[in-house]
Amino acid sequence: MTFLVCGEALYDVFVGAPTPTGFALDARIGGSAFNVAVGMARLGMPAGLFAGVGTDALGDGLAAALAAEGVDPALLRRKALRTTLALVALGADGGARYSFYGENAADRALTEADLPPLDGVRALMFGCLSLLTEPTGSSYLALARRARALGPGRPLITLDPNIRPTVEPDMDVWRARVAAFAACADLVKLSAEDLSALHPGVDPAEAARAFLDSGVKLVALTRGGEGATIWGRFGEVRMPAPEVAVVDTVGAGDSFLAALIAALAADGRATPAGLAALDAPRARAALGFAVRAAALTCARRGADLPRRAEVGAGEGEA
Repeated sequence: MTFLVCGEALYDVFVGAPTPTGFALDARIGGSAFNVAVGMARLGMPAGLFAGVGTDALGDGLAAALAAEGVDPALLRRKALRTTLALVALGADGGARYSFYGENAADRALTEADLPPLDGVRALMFGCLSLLTEPTGSSYLALARRARALGPGRPLITLDPNIRPTVEPDMDVWRARVAAFAACADLVKLSAEDLSALHPGVDPAEAARAFLDSGVKLVALTRGGEGATIWGRFGEVRMPAPEVAVVDTVGAGDSFLAALIAALAADGRATPAGLAALDAPRARAALGFAVRAAALTCARRGADLPRRAEVGAGEGEA
């Protein structure tokens, strides 16, 4: 049964040193959903990507990279459109600022006619700019609602908003769409930046309680160098981040989510019922694995997510 990641596949274009005529640019395959799918595959999980991918040379490169990583290509929808570019400027701390160039691009062109059957799908994972870009965003929301309506035995549904104000600066638009997807979700993962953008000044524990009260079963909050926290029926579990020399933070949140789901799946907990019954020791084990995976990604250039042997065992892993 496949973990199906739904969202964009694009190229991160890093802005390098100035040259006499401009800037050096370094283009690398990426996109939040693309990264999560690759991260899942590298951790030994059966993963697929449901995304629009262009038929241009860049789209061919994305499809080839997915195949090389062992990500199931069956649900790629090839479109005779361009491939989105995300211009990445890095700060002194390795933090990334994004500008997106994706009008009329393939990842924004999925319609409800493109939606796949859910037979054999173990989990659906949604997030980032594909929540909003149309018609893709509405198509994904229809898929999430279809999965939620299946009842007992349905797929696990996860949400990682990955707020990108350069795609949509109006936070009310983001709030409405996040709320719509969260109404379907079993697991919601946010970064501290996401939470601050969506709900300025709101205490993280209060925000987590609101999600849990609405029917979400597990809430995860990443805090960069301060580690991460998860909430569930077991209460609250915190985990510090390992110390690493940060190259950049691109893909760190994607690595965290892929590793969290992979750890829960290895423990037999990556189901709606499994999350509902999760206890604190098992939550700590999964969280420990996830923060180590994210730290390894921060120590590398771009979204280069780790393999299971690299993450290894450590504090908090079952």
